[in-house]
Amino acid sequence: MHPLAKLLEAALFAASRPLTLEELSSLAPGENIQPALDEVRALYQGDHGVELVEIAEGWQFLTRREYAETIERAQFALRPRRLSPAALETLAIIAYRQPVGRLEVDEIRGVDSGAVMDKLVERGLIEVVTRGEGLGRPLLYGTTPSFLEILGLKDLEDLPRLEELSVALRRPMPADEPE
Repeated sequence: MHPLAKLLEAALFAASRPLTLEELSSLAPGENIQPALDEVRALYQGDHGVELVEIAEGWQFLTRREYAETIERAQFALRPRRLSPAALETLAIIAYRQPVGRLEVDEIRGVDSGAVMDKLVERGLIEVVTRGEGLGRPLLYGTTPSFLEILGLKDLEDLPRLEELSVALRRPMPADEPE
């Protein structure tokens, strides 16, 4: 194993969050780290309980899916606090509409979303990404890398398409009812 690959492996094991290519590159300035990263990833594709995954715009070692449920049941891992239905709804609107202002979120939900959005900012799931061009230059929100990490997504392109969601959310017809 190449020394740079060993260094990246150690850094990735030590990190509690995904590390970006830029962060990993800071370990060996001026070197192309991609071949070493590929070497580490290939090493863990075999018979290991963990795998190196590209997630949340970075790289992180994660438990393989086939072991995740057992590990979760044993409660070895810290569990994130659950989100309320209002927070989930607000987060979904922001994820699919970003950058989006609070007034637009309020309009879609039909209620004031300020307190919910403040909680999502506090939990690091959304952040102010820019200012709008409208009256008063309102703050516009988007999701954070933590949002991607929690959902296990590489980037926003991995969010389910709205067409896929509508199919998944359809109520199944009982077997004895005609379609």
